[in-house]
Amino acid sequence: MSESQDLLQHPRRNLGNRYRSTAQKFARLAKKDPARATENMGWAEQNARQAILHDFTDERNWRCLADLKAMNNDGEGLHAVLEDVFVVLGRDPEHLDQLTGIDYLAVGLELLEAAFARDALDPHAWWENIEDDDGGSGLDDFAERCRRLDFRDQRANIVFGRRLERIRAAGHEDMFIELAKHLLAHRPINHELWLEMGRLHERREEMDEAWSCYDQVQQLRPHLKERDRFLARLTGRMDGEEQRPWSGPSIEHREAFLEGMRSLTDRISVPLEAVTPIEEPEPSSLHPDEIALRSLTERGDLQSAFFLARRLLASGESWAEPWLEKIQSEMK
Repeated sequence: MSESQDLLQHPRRNLGNRYRSTAQKFARLAKKDPARATENMGWAEQNARQAILHDFTDERNWRCLADLKAMNNDGEGLHAVLEDVFVVLGRDPEHLDQLTGIDYLAVGLELLEAAFARDALDPHAWWENIEDDDGGSGLDDFAERCRRLDFRDQRANIVFGRRLERIRAAGHEDMFIELAKHLLAHRPINHELWLEMGRLHERREEMDEAWSCYDQVQQLRPHLKERDRFLARLTGRMDGEEQRPWSGPSIEHREAFLEGMRSLTDRISVPLEAVTPIEEPEPSSLHPDEIALRSLTERGDLQSAFFLARRLLASGESWAEPWLEKIQSEMK
C-alpha cells in the first residue's frame, strides 16, 4: 500500500485533520466577529486539543494549538503545550532546560519549531534527518540520547518505537534490540514492541530470547497466543526433520532475562513521584519479595515492580500474579 493510501485509511489521523480544520475555522471566525471572539476561540482551542488527542504524531496539530495560545496571549498555556511536546519527545533534559525563565509569547513558537526541526515526530522525516547528517554521527547521537530519555509516556513510547522500526529496517538490528529494551524498561506493557523484538530474535535464531519476548506478549495479551505458536513452529516437524523436544528456555534464563530488564529500570527509571507510605510494622508472615513489590509500587516505580513480579512468577511464585495484574492495571 502506498503512503498516500495509508494516510487516507488512517481513521485517527483523518479525525485529527478534521478537528484541526475545524479549529482553524473557528479561529478565522473569531477574527471576523470580535463580538463573539471569546466564544469562537474557546471552540477553536477545544477542537485543536481534540486534534492532538486523535493524532499526536502530526506536528500540524501541535502548531495549531500553540498558535491559538499565542493569539490569546496565553503564555502559560503555550508553556503547557511545549511541556507536553517535550514529554512526547522523551523528556529530554536539553529540551526542558530551554523552558526555564523565557518569555513564551516572544519565543515559544520559535522554540516549538526548533524542537521539531531536531526531533521530527514523523518517522520518515526523522530518518531523513538522520541519513542527511554530514558527520555520520546522527544515529550514534540518537542512541546515546535514548539511553537517558524518559519513555514512560505512552506517546513517547510510540514515537520512538516507530523510529526504532526505521533503524531495524536499515539493518541496525543490534542497536534496535538494545534501544527497544530501554523503551520496554520504561513501558513494559508495550506488547507490540515485545512482538517485534521476538520476531527479530526468531529470525536470528536466538530462540531463548525470542521465547522470552513472545512470553511477554502472551502475558500481556493472552488471546494472541504468540508464545504457543512460536513453540509449535519450533518443535513441529519441518522438512521431514524429527520433532525437537524443546519447551522453552530454562528457569535460570527466564529469571536472568527478567532481572536484567529490572536492572535496566533501576538505572534509567524515575518514580512518578515520591510517596511516603504510612509507617506500620511489617507482618512477619509477609514474603520479603512481596515487601519489595509493595515498596516499589508505593514509590511509583511500576516498571521495576513489573519485572520483579514477572521474575517471581517465572520461578514458580504464584502468589505474585495478583501483584502483576495490579501493576499492569496501574500502568495503563
